[in-house]
Amino acid sequence: MADCVLVANAPWRWTVEMVELVRSASLVVAADGGANHLARIGVRADAVVGDLDSVRPGTRRWLGEDRMVLEPDQETTDLHKALAYAVRERDARRVTVLAALGGRADHALENLAIVARWTAHVAVAVREPGLLGVPVTGSVEFATAPGQTISLLPLGRCPAVTTRGLRWELSGESLDLLGRTSVSNVATGDRVTVTVSGGTLIAFLHSPIEDW
Repeated sequence: MADCVLVANAPWRWTVEMVELVRSASLVVAADGGANHLARIGVRADAVVGDLDSVRPGTRRWLGEDRMVLEPDQETTDLHKALAYAVRERDARRVTVLAALGGRADHALENLAIVARWTAHVAVAVREPGLLGVPVTGSVEFATAPGQTISLLPLGRCPAVTTRGLRWELSGESLDLLGRTSVSNVATGDRVTVTVSGGTLIAFLHSPIEDW
């Protein structure tokens, strides 16, 4: 089983923390042009998956053709293909996705939906500098700091959401992306628990104090 970092192709800036995260991973997979992001810090992806139309020629030569995994299917995105490869071909059981939320809004929304769909198969979350997004379908506990900002955004509708450790608690209320959400809530202590009965939401932790 592998602890995987998957780098997508949205606009991205490397921080020391994100570089260390990549270098400590046992498996690094790039979704097509994500290989270019990795090349900037001198990291060779173990595999580059997708239709391979965004990998720069120089990056491709540097990596070698043996790391290229061509998946030309246009019915799924490169992120979906890369997640499928990491889970099914490389036995990844924990995947952190980088470079998925910058750039176009439609791409960001689709990428969040893809990550949420894959929670049935693998522990998966998105990371950006200063932000951690974790899909929640059951009950998840997070390490927090008092005053830390946490947002809960349902992907569709969640009929009942319960929290413990937030300034504005939820006690079985319904959250709906087109109705009520919970944006910029605040942790009151060192632990926050989010429980979802039905549906899926993304818990966004700003300035996360530890990995998920």
